[in-house]
Amino acid sequence: MAEFIVKMADERGHTLQQVEHGYSEAEVRDRFLQQGYLVHWVKPRGMFVGGKVALSPGRRLRTTSFLIYNQQFLTLIKAGLPILTSLDLLIKRQRDAHLRALLENVRDRVKSGESLSEAFAAQGVFPKMYTTTLLAGEKSGNMEEVLSRYIAFQRLALTFRKKLAVSLVYPALLVIVVTCMMIFLITYVVPKFADLFNNLNAKLPVITVFMLAVGLNAQKYAPIALGVVIVLAIALWQWKRTDKGAERLDRAIFSLPLLGDIRMKYQVANFARMLSVLLQGGLPLVPAMETAGGSMSSRRVLNGVLHASHRVREGRGLAKSLEEQKVFPDMAVEMIEVGESTGALPAMLNSVAEFYEEDVQTALGAAMAMIEPVILIVMAVFVGGVLISLYLPIFTIGANMH
Repeated sequence: MAEFIVKMADERGHTLQQVEHGYSEAEVRDRFLQQGYLVHWVKPRGMFVGGKVALSPGRRLRTTSFLIYNQQFLTLIKAGLPILTSLDLLIKRQRDAHLRALLENVRDRVKSGESLSEAFAAQGVFPKMYTTTLLAGEKSGNMEEVLSRYIAFQRLALTFRKKLAVSLVYPALLVIVVTCMMIFLITYVVPKFADLFNNLNAKLPVITVFMLAVGLNAQKYAPIALGVVIVLAIALWQWKRTDKGAERLDRAIFSLPLLGDIRMKYQVANFARMLSVLLQGGLPLVPAMETAGGSMSSRRVLNGVLHASHRVREGRGLAKSLEEQKVFPDMAVEMIEVGESTGALPAMLNSVAEFYEEDVQTALGAAMAMIEPVILIVMAVFVGGVLISLYLPIFTIGANMH
């Protein structure tokens, strides 16, 4: 089934525009005509609509905009405003065009009788954890509390990601600068010296001959190499989207020294934090595990949590089920087991999250402290080797002239 943008008007004359799934434009048009709507047009998603490109529901949300919206939405609900009135007020004040379009569709769906959680889930953009949290709030009748917990989770997650990003900025810039400098030296500077040495007709040292051969071949085959790299990157990306590819790539990442351990701890912290929020919101353990596991970026952790949820459904304990998958660290399993036995699982999951978040920051700081000197040493050796190989013949020729 494809996705289509539908513009139509209801019996009151209100114009609606939303994304719908269908087999063809005619099928989608007939479906809404039978429901009593006046259909203006139906176009495939991504086509130009009214002189503007139609918003794609697959676009990622801006985390900051979504957090601000939830804070404002919670404030309005606490003030006693109905959900539809709150949505109308927030839509008018929403500056993020993508989020505003999504909220307009949510409002229209709620007006037509859908629940708030169903309306958000139909957009296909909002996190599953968010729609599940809304569903828990609707069933328990305590929307304010579950939203408060979700917002607290969102703030903590955003703060943690920002800290990680700040930690990685300098090493990333260092790698980019070093790579660009190496490419410039090999593909531009070395070939210039090759022209100079050809005019001199001097006998060159072996290291200089080798460096000139590398530079000339790099300049000659650079476009081909770039094309190969792009093709390989696209192929790797497509392979990563398959279950088998994602699983193997995940295992390769986890097997890396130091960095693999950091990634695992980061995934464990995220899972523990999400599961704690969902359990505190009143969601049963198995659906909470499925939702939290489905939000993991690691395919290995995702599969492990889903397999563990099946074991929990069969009557096994959470800690034992996770231990059987041999994915989570022993420390995390032991802490979860203590939380289960004492009846304080959500609180213990928060402790697990805090412990591993702090551990990730410490380990990442140590890793960066090791990586940065290595990058600088590699850069110094490379640049020094290139300069020595290029200037050595010049010094030799100058000495012979004297």
